[in-house]
Amino acid sequence: MESSINKVVLSGFAGADVEVKTLAGNQKLAKVNLAVNEYYKNASGEDVKKTQWISLTFWNAKAELAEAQIKKGTRLTVEGKLLTGSYEAKDGTKRFTTEIVVSEIAIKEIDLVN
Repeated sequence: MESSINKVVLSGFAGADVEVKTLAGNQKLAKVNLAVNEYYKNASGEDVKKTQWISLTFWNAKAELAEAQIKKGTRLTVEGKLLTGSYEAKDGTKRFTTEIVVSEIAIKEIDLVN
């Protein structure tokens, strides 16, 4: 059998403060969206900034770290795996989800100088 790899590395900024839940068995779950920016010039030569929003999920010890240190605007570099799923919305349509389940995290504090 041929092995495969499900590994993602992203760097960006937290779009909001982390949302944390404590689940059965005292497990912690934290979620936040990561803004990943791409800069390029379009066909007219204009500078363009394109932002991708990526959902991040943290479990247990990583969730506690995220809760303590991640606030809106925090710069993060994360490593994890892609997890996809689907559900039926209230209006009956099928919706699809993609998130990164974080296994490693680096948090960089940014000093803002005016």
